[in-house]
Amino acid sequence: MGQVVAELSETHIQFIQAQRIYFVGTATADSRINVSPKGMDSFRVLSGSRVAWLNLTGSGNETAAHVQLLPRMTVMFCALEGPPLILRIYGKARAVHRGDAAWQDLLPLFPPLPGARQIFDLTVEGVQTSCGMAVPRYAFVEDRNEQIEWALRKGEAGVHRYWEDKNQVSIDGIPTHILEKSW
Repeated sequence: MGQVVAELSETHIQFIQAQRIYFVGTATADSRINVSPKGMDSFRVLSGSRVAWLNLTGSGNETAAHVQLLPRMTVMFCALEGPPLILRIYGKARAVHRGDAAWQDLLPLFPPLPGARQIFDLTVEGVQTSCGMAVPRYAFVEDRNEQIEWALRKGEAGVHRYWEDKNQVSIDGIPTHILEKSW
C-alpha cells in the first residue's frame, strides 16, 4: 500500500499535475501547527528533488513565519477524483520574497496572479504515498476568483498596506519580515 522514496518519480509528478488542491503544513518547535489549503495554478515541480509554490496574500502569514525558524514543510496532495491516492512531500523550505534574487527566476514559472506574496522553494527530502481509500470523492467545479478580484480591487499599494496590517506577525507572534524582504 504505502511507500516512502527519496524523490518524486514521473508517476508522482503526473499525479501532482492532475490535482486541483493541495495542503501545506508547517510549525516551529513551539508554535501552533499550520495547515493551509492551496489551489489555483500555484504549484510547480522543478525536479524530482525540488518543488515550488506561489503563495498568495491571505489573512495570515504563518508559513513564512514558521520556515524562518524551522524550515521543515509537508505538502500533501490527495485524489478527490479517480483512483485513491495520498502523496506527501517532506522537505526543507525557504520563503522567496520579491526582494530576493530568486524571485525573478521563479516568478515566471507561474501565471501572473495578483497578490503574490512569496514563493516557497522546497528541497524534497522524502515522498510518501498511501492508499487514500477513505478520502471521499469530490468533483471539481471551478477555481474561486475571489482572491484575485480582491487583490485587483486593492491594487499593489493596497495589498502592501494589507501586509502591513495583517501579515507582519504570525498568530503566535513570530515576525514574518514581509515588509523588509518584499520591497
